[in-house]
Amino acid sequence: MSSSNHNKAGFLAIELDGAGYENLATAVLTAESAGFHVATFTDGRVPGRANALQRAAFAGPVTRTIAVVPEVDTVYTEPFHISTQLASLDYVSGGRAGWIVTAAESPEAAAAVGRSSVIGDALVQEAAASIEVGRRLWDSWEDDAVIRDVATGRYIDVDKLHYVDFETPSDFPGPGYSVKGPSIIPRPLQGQLPVLAAASLVGDGLVPVDAVDAVLVSAPTPELLAAEVRDVRARLGVSVVVVAELDVVLDSRGEAAVSRSLSAQENGRARFVGSPADLTELLDSLLGEADGVRLHPAALHVELDELSRVVLPELRRRGSLRAPLQDGTFRDLLGLGPAENRYATTASGSGK
Repeated sequence: MSSSNHNKAGFLAIELDGAGYENLATAVLTAESAGFHVATFTDGRVPGRANALQRAAFAGPVTRTIAVVPEVDTVYTEPFHISTQLASLDYVSGGRAGWIVTAAESPEAAAAVGRSSVIGDALVQEAAASIEVGRRLWDSWEDDAVIRDVATGRYIDVDKLHYVDFETPSDFPGPGYSVKGPSIIPRPLQGQLPVLAAASLVGDGLVPVDAVDAVLVSAPTPELLAAEVRDVRARLGVSVVVVAELDVVLDSRGEAAVSRSLSAQENGRARFVGSPADLTELLDSLLGEADGVRLHPAALHVELDELSRVVLPELRRRGSLRAPLQDGTFRDLLGLGPAENRYATTASGSGK
């Protein structure tokens, strides 16, 4: 992994949870045209619709430059399925996929799969194990394992497929499991998809720092966010990419943001309420501290319009916002080097 980019122009991500499936293509293409670098997807608001990973898979083929990064929970979803679905997402997006790891308490999800609810420190252990399984499975095919040798009728070089042989430790909080492998899909285009997680999940006694590529940093107020970014960078080291989290409610076409902010849901993230011009000043400052900022619009169609017309053009003019990455991968955007395959090399390291 490369060192931090906090003295360079940063990137912007936008959460598209407010876009329904029927207008998702319009939303993600508008975000891409505006110059956003990353679109993220969560399962938080609309029961019964396609999940975050499915919506990211829908967005991948219709876009060209924006990374598509779903939140996928690690507690009640089979790690093998997560790994293969994310690898497929990397293929349909042309190497622009990532994974935001979540580990949420959910008695409803536990009941749906017939297991006891996971709480507290056990959530972190579930997340760490799922990341490890995913990374091993992505490496279980070497890059040149597919040979398509028509003359001999050989499609795969079986010597370049590897068992991952993962077993949960004896103190694992939930039902233990093992994963033999290899994966059922070739290695992703990026080798290893970038893995992101909340900074609160990462560090000593939590998910290991070298298991993730980027962390999402929250603070109670916008004024405290830059200081929290600095604290997280000092705690985790300069090798991890730091992304600040910010809720956004903007004045728009004569309607004051404060009138809409009263109905916005409290979620522990810093919330900016005000004019596009004032948001531009805040983002200009934040992008001097963080590698990137993820915006959570209160109403996607309202905020995205103001962001596209006012905020992003001014940030680009100031030089604090990077240009969209043409023909690049999500790893390229984050400044990550090529992903070594742990089974194909003897180099030390995590294989990220």
